[in-house]
Amino acid sequence: MHSVTLKSAIPYYYYHVPSSSSSLNPRRLTQPHLIFPPNHHRPSLTCLSISASSAATTSASLNGSSFHSPTLAVKHIDVATLGNLCVDIVLNVPQLPPPDADRRKAYMDRLSASPPDKKYWEAGGNCNVTIAAARLGLHCTAIGHVGDEMYGQFLLDVLRDEGIGMVGMNEDNEAEASSASYETLLCWVLVDQLQRHGFCSRADFSKEPAFSWLSKLSLQVKTAIKQSKILFCNGYGFDELSPAVIASAVEYAVEVGTAIFFDPGPPGKSLSAGTHEEQGTLNLLLRMSDVLLLTSDEAESLTGIKNPILAGKELLKQGVQTKWVIVKMGPKGSILITKSGISCAPAFKVKVMDTVGCGDSFVAAIAYGFIHGMPMVNTLAIANAVGAATAMGCGAGRNVATLDKVIELVKASDLNEDDKFWNKVFDENLGVQEITAISKLAINGSDGRLNCVPLQKVVSELLPKLKSAELERKVPC
Repeated sequence: MHSVTLKSAIPYYYYHVPSSSSSLNPRRLTQPHLIFPPNHHRPSLTCLSISASSAATTSASLNGSSFHSPTLAVKHIDVATLGNLCVDIVLNVPQLPPPDADRRKAYMDRLSASPPDKKYWEAGGNCNVTIAAARLGLHCTAIGHVGDEMYGQFLLDVLRDEGIGMVGMNEDNEAEASSASYETLLCWVLVDQLQRHGFCSRADFSKEPAFSWLSKLSLQVKTAIKQSKILFCNGYGFDELSPAVIASAVEYAVEVGTAIFFDPGPPGKSLSAGTHEEQGTLNLLLRMSDVLLLTSDEAESLTGIKNPILAGKELLKQGVQTKWVIVKMGPKGSILITKSGISCAPAFKVKVMDTVGCGDSFVAAIAYGFIHGMPMVNTLAIANAVGAATAMGCGAGRNVATLDKVIELVKASDLNEDDKFWNKVFDENLGVQEITAISKLAINGSDGRLNCVPLQKVVSELLPKLKSAELERKVPC
């Protein structure tokens, strides 16, 4: 990777000032809310006053929807992520940790006894989304908490080097900032000899979120949400933040016209059977998100419907704000369901080295297409390409897709077409007017309800956008 070529000359720092009733802890006084701003030195993406409903007007109009707030707001941040900031410690191990909780915790405690070499550290969680999005030329900000120790500083350094802003979450209470509950969350990513993955963190062994001391959104956090076109949340955010804090962020995003993207991920299943508060916030996210992103297994788990398209239609029906439901089909491709139609795109053929971070990279590219008002099949195609480019590397964080690799994949145009699979998906009575699908061999046109879009047409439209982003980028690629 190349080094950063441009940074903000003087970063902004907003320091937390305790109330008069608080004890003056010097350690707390040096923890800023807005740790540093996003890099805004991309010439074609200047800060403009725009309608909160116009951030993705073209995309929304494709399915007859519009954004929900007429309020005018300055939205110069493309994507903000909520919580789920962690350091991945990636280690090769002879065998994965045991399933038993006590033995698993003992296993993790042994690993944690002394800090592993820094070469095994990587930015994880929602850092993957922001890094992949920033490499596509989007302005990104991570909202969350990191500790005042070496792991927290490592995360801040990575985000800064990638041109990503950071808004810290903090508040006054009696707890000491030096306690374990203030430390950066570590996720141990363990890989056995068969390249199988196991994950564990301290959040796995507590009934409370890692940062349960956080109870409200600060003014700085609200400002970041208001200034963002998209707020991305995922199920792993519940590991760090209370359901009440997440719900507050969702409700505020709706109020200020910021589009909500939600990927429940594997935690979605346990959250749907969790506490009353967890279930309530999960349902709020499912109903109020503009874009839902799930795997086919996750969609089935939440709806009880096996067919991914029918499951997506059920989620649309239950939603209030929902415009897109995107179902990730792994090596088969992806599907985008709206109230008026369906779009499908086969995956790109690649040699898969590691799937960690692929879903996060996919989300970043969906955000790119949504913000730029791209046709839905084009949005799926670029998302498939970015996810596939990440799969070709090892690990996530700084190892997610580079723009050069994405352009290379799009140019190669090698699709994993599987007509038998797609015909099976389409066989059921889907009750829609049109299905739009990308095909390498297709001639542009429709056959009954199936509208085939030639891959070359999509590629000819994607490449100029990607090359333009390549010229504007100011971060490693």
